[in-house]
Amino acid sequence: MAKLECEIAGIKMKNPVMVASGTFGYGEEVSKFVDLDKLGAIVTKTITLEPREGNPPPRIVETASGMLNSIGLQNKGIKDFIEHRLPFLAKFKTPVIANIAGDSASEYAKLAKMLNEESAIKGIELNISCPNVTKGGMFFCFDPKATAELVKTVRKETSLPLIVKLSPNVTDITLIAKEAEAAGADAISLINTLLGMSIDIEKKTFSLANKTGGLSGPAIKPVALRMVYQVAQAVKIPVIGIGGIMTGNDAIEFFLAGASAIQVGTANFVDTQAPIRIVKEIKDYLKAQKIANYLDLLLLLK
Repeated sequence: MAKLECEIAGIKMKNPVMVASGTFGYGEEVSKFVDLDKLGAIVTKTITLEPREGNPPPRIVETASGMLNSIGLQNKGIKDFIEHRLPFLAKFKTPVIANIAGDSASEYAKLAKMLNEESAIKGIELNISCPNVTKGGMFFCFDPKATAELVKTVRKETSLPLIVKLSPNVTDITLIAKEAEAAGADAISLINTLLGMSIDIEKKTFSLANKTGGLSGPAIKPVALRMVYQVAQAVKIPVIGIGGIMTGNDAIEFFLAGASAIQVGTANFVDTQAPIRIVKEIKDYLKAQKIANYLDLLLLLK
């Protein structure tokens, strides 16, 4: 049997297939269709300090080989998550990683401190694709120094593994990754969505009320692979690959590019069984290739 067990940033997982934030709710919503204990890890929908209504609809539109979304981080806030969402997730053996976002470093820090007290949380993923209101609305992800300051601030408030999720909408993603690593990140996940737009030619208007949204799905996989490869060469901490992973073969490409684990996102909207199927397809590939441990794939490309 090929070995799929792994430890990413101190988080022990039965396999390297995680579900991406915002595509799996808080787990309970899809638990009737997916055996949560067969997943490597569950990354929650983004959590903020206070409730957020999100952007006005329409907020999702299908595109060629993908989808655009402008949900706007809609959620009921950290207190609701801890009181009403986390107890359900705590019933399972699968590690829970909380994805968090804020408008300032202090907001992220407060969230991390609160989550640090919850035994069911095994890690924190920082969604840094958010505007820093203390610096005029500049996005954390655009500025290497702002990224470093954010990670340092959060690191002081939690002993939990910190995963920093990077945006592809930058000039050189390796600069951001290096700063995150130096500031105390335990792992890097990438990529978040690419900024895109869709226009309805019948209605002669924007397809999304917000005009622009985040592009995800198979269309972005080549970009994600390139960036994962670049970051894996630039840092020593584990890299988690995200972007258009629909099959086990897609996951294998990310492993070969240097990812120690992967997250399945848009595929969850197409096939609720996608993450479980991908685990099986990885096993089938390793068996056919006579590879004992999937981590051996990470050493093949330089």
